[in-house]
Amino acid sequence: MTLFAKAKHVQDTLLALGLDVRVVELAESTRTASEAASAVGCTVGQIVKSLVFRADEEPVLVLTSGANFVDEKRLADLVGTPIKRPRADFVRQHTGYAIGGVAPIGHPQPIPTIVDEDLMQYEKVWAAAGGPFTVFACTPDFLATLGKVTRVKRLRG
Repeated sequence: MTLFAKAKHVQDTLLALGLDVRVVELAESTRTASEAASAVGCTVGQIVKSLVFRADEEPVLVLTSGANFVDEKRLADLVGTPIKRPRADFVRQHTGYAIGGVAPIGHPQPIPTIVDEDLMQYEKVWAAAGGPFTVFACTPDFLATLGKVTRVKRLRG
């Protein structure tokens, strides 16, 4: 799938989920939270980092505020199994996207998802849309429908 096809897939998934929002392609990179915040003109906290972890042989998706970090030991305690950082091919296999462009939606199969409660303080947040130059805006309430809302900030080391 080309980058354009990945962004279109995210757009189609958003529409299928009932969200009337548009994927935006930017001239600046959105690969990191700070780059994304600069590109869309928001705070780093409003950026949704879609982080995939490996729990045994299964993926776990953490949607965290760009201002937060995830402590893997605390995440392992939360999910009840050891956590590892996955290789890039594992992320692509389970999400359909490369690291730096992982969207929180549109995966080949549903992925257990944990959503950072800190995202809930914002009216609007920005998430990756399949590539390092594509994003979409949504409400944190939409993200909460994708998984279990947890205080990921407390997972910090």
